[in-house]
Amino acid sequence: MTGEHPKVSIITVNYNQIQVTTELLDSLRRISFRDFEVIIVDNGSREDSTNLITTNYPEANYIFSKENLGFSGGNNIGIRASKGDYLFFINNDAEVTEGSIDTLLKLFNIIPNLGIVSPQICYDPKMTNNQNIIQYAGATHCHPFTARNEILGEKELDKGQYETAKETAYVHGAAMMTSREVIDKVGGMPEEFFLYYEELDWSEQIRNAGYKVYVEPNALIYHKESLAVGKNSTLKTYYHTRNRIFFVRRNRNLGQIIIFYLFLFFFTIPKNTLMFIKNGEWEHIKAFYKGVWWNLAGNNG
Repeated sequence: MTGEHPKVSIITVNYNQIQVTTELLDSLRRISFRDFEVIIVDNGSREDSTNLITTNYPEANYIFSKENLGFSGGNNIGIRASKGDYLFFINNDAEVTEGSIDTLLKLFNIIPNLGIVSPQICYDPKMTNNQNIIQYAGATHCHPFTARNEILGEKELDKGQYETAKETAYVHGAAMMTSREVIDKVGGMPEEFFLYYEELDWSEQIRNAGYKVYVEPNALIYHKESLAVGKNSTLKTYYHTRNRIFFVRRNRNLGQIIIFYLFLFFFTIPKNTLMFIKNGEWEHIKAFYKGVWWNLAGNNG
């Protein structure tokens, strides 16, 4: 840990959700940990909220980007503006809880070569009848042939069953902390993905650089999932499809890629096509095939 009292840069990206972003800022005001700066990157929203933020939240550094650079690009703007020894990336539709930042920060003193860590993430209690329903408590590796993986704890009632910090395959993009050292060595988030799968790819890069990827269940944030793009949007279908394939292309060897494509063409494409037809989701079919074609055309971001 750099110095006795390291500074944390808290970075969040806003896209047409400034009211939700202010709820995150309010949650930051409620915690006792104070040695941090807040950077809000507005990713090409319809309205520039500089006056609103500077008037009501003068502690925040609000950066308005005229262009939507995606999740990674927006966060990378925040990285370039940050001064902290550690960087905590949190979705604007999330809220922190007391002790969460302190607990993540302390783990860097405990775990040698810790590269990046996510807290346990629960759905917003207002969406779950005031129960702590887990969204993320770790993740398994993407299968080399199917690119499928499992999110640990997903939709389980939190009964304290996840209580020990441990290595995990991937952090969760809704909340993750890394160090300036890792950023300097590995670089920022991969902007080729634009939206979705970037934290999986970044986890792979950080691990390949000799660092460990962890989840710390003793830190908790609440997440209002998918407010920015919608829970069942064609945008989500497109980028999930596109980037799932792209992730395999970037992180697997030739033999694994060949088998993955066989699985894609003989199982995934027929299955998803039939599902969309059954549900009458014709625009999702277009988005799905557009995501597949993006990769077949040899695009690399």
